[in-house]
Amino acid sequence: MSHFNKAEQDDWMTVYLKYLLFVFNFFFWVGGAAVMAVGIWTLVEKSDYLNILASSTFAVSAYILIFAGGLVMITGFLGFCAIIREQRSCLSAYFSMLLLIFLIELVAGVLAYVYYQRLSEELKQHLTQTLTENYALPGKTHITHSVDRLQQDFKCCGSNSSADWQHSVYILSVEASGRVVPDSCCKTITFKCGKRDHPSNIYKVEGGCITKLEQFLADHLLIMGAVGIGVACLQTSGPVLGF
Repeated sequence: MSHFNKAEQDDWMTVYLKYLLFVFNFFFWVGGAAVMAVGIWTLVEKSDYLNILASSTFAVSAYILIFAGGLVMITGFLGFCAIIREQRSCLSAYFSMLLLIFLIELVAGVLAYVYYQRLSEELKQHLTQTLTENYALPGKTHITHSVDRLQQDFKCCGSNSSADWQHSVYILSVEASGRVVPDSCCKTITFKCGKRDHPSNIYKVEGGCITKLEQFLADHLLIMGAVGIGVACLQTSGPVLGF
């Protein structure tokens, strides 16, 4: 009788763990979708600003999150199959893949956090140089477009202030046609509106575009880091249940 009760109890525990694994696997799958969505959102939201950044770490972190998120979703489907079939070997392979994904997401989260620490210094060193040396030059159309969008999106002018444009190769050239700032600095863009740099005509924001861009990128990096590390830590509880 006791042997029968023990077998019945073991069966009950097996069913309980099976459904618990189903729940965790579902959250893994949702977490993978969230990770991939954050990676895609980051790239789409700030794709035009990549040309302004000196380092590719920001983009690499987003691509790693997209890859890891897609891998989690695929692994999630495999996990459902492994749980239904109740094959120990399949479950072992499933949890091994979760461990790999955990490491990938952790790397992406750490990269985002590390880059967050040095973001301000990179922008200070690189943004002013980009504006003064590369804007509106032949073969630099992508940078010109990025800077124009940056100034219009954030309603700013120049790296630290509109005065930064006084040293621009473009502003000092004949192509500027007398402009003192690019037309993208203007509150209402019209042809050659950059000839007049009065506050009523152009954006004069304290801290310039650096402050606005730094805050924008920092917010994205914090989200990327939190999602990557958070989902990675969540996934560590699944293998504990499986074994």
